[in-house]
Amino acid sequence: MTHTITPWEVKGTIDYNRLIKDFGLQPFPLLNTLPLEFTKFPLFRRGIIFAHRDLSRITDAIKQKKKFVMMTGLMPSGKFHFGHKMVADQIIFYQSLGAKIYLTVADIEAYNSRIPDMKQLRDTAIQEYLTNYVALGLDLKKCDFYFQSKRSEDGNKSNAYYTLANMLARHVTFNEMNAIYGELSPGKLSAALLQASDMLHPQLKEFEGAPLPIIVPVGADQDPHLRLARDVSQRIKEFKFTQLSSTYHKFMPGLDGGKMSSSNENSYIALTDTPEEAARKIKKYAFSGGQATLEEHRKLGGNPDIDIAFQMLRYGLEPDDKKLQEIENNYKSGKLLSGELKQILIEKITSFLKDHQEKRKKAAKEVEKFLK
Repeated sequence: MTHTITPWEVKGTIDYNRLIKDFGLQPFPLLNTLPLEFTKFPLFRRGIIFAHRDLSRITDAIKQKKKFVMMTGLMPSGKFHFGHKMVADQIIFYQSLGAKIYLTVADIEAYNSRIPDMKQLRDTAIQEYLTNYVALGLDLKKCDFYFQSKRSEDGNKSNAYYTLANMLARHVTFNEMNAIYGELSPGKLSAALLQASDMLHPQLKEFEGAPLPIIVPVGADQDPHLRLARDVSQRIKEFKFTQLSSTYHKFMPGLDGGKMSSSNENSYIALTDTPEEAARKIKKYAFSGGQATLEEHRKLGGNPDIDIAFQMLRYGLEPDDKKLQEIENNYKSGKLLSGELKQILIEKITSFLKDHQEKRKKAAKEVEKFLK
């Protein structure tokens, strides 16, 4: 089955090996060639982060204890769910390794492509995203958080950021933009250049002061933005940018088996859902890899590759590899039933949500103080 993957639309069955070839990505290197810390992170260890571009710049910086930046953005268009948590986990991982975090709210892009209400976008960014990031472990003291619509109260910084976005426009043609993005509206064109500035501007003298490695972790749907930024960064002669590095993670499947999406409330579990609501969604909507009857399941076993309860455990809710392998073996053999697998997930999510929502209360106060 064919797939469609753009920054604004993901549909179809994703062939990640084909993506590596089509997008010119590099398969993820063997863990034993990376700093030891990478082996401790489930998304790397389990192959959920599956490809990269120029990761060696970042691993070299980590090994040599040199300065580097992790840059990412958030699209404030709906509830913060477990699919979004994958990016938050990577932010916190790189911050623990010494990265300065640049975190932008893509409110200009969201306004032009999704929700034309700037106040709603701001409120969602703060209440759903930033508060959850902090509850998950983000240290705001080591983070440059900003909105695309209002880069900085410092005029020199703000001018440098917007000037770069406009200067980059000279170094790309309309035909190239069409080749990267497909059909483009003026709003999407403007947002794409602003996102290139998001990724590159930490290297300006007004920010980190000099060129340095920057890692941008994304889902494969965001790669067009990386390709544009990487291309124009090497063409603009006024600045000596270090080439961007990036990693690519697989999409967390939604409860219905498609992509987990904020636009379909039955496809996701939000980090603000009550444990009872999460359990209801899992029981009602989580796609099962089990057989049609109990007898068939005991005989043939289940398929964990398509079972959403198992996949959510694999994406991080079961951190212990040995326990995860035992669950997988028991499910494949038919010893573990689909309902029992869902119950394991419900117990894990219930524990996580209760703990996380207590942390959210403290995080909300921290975020309020930070934004004053």
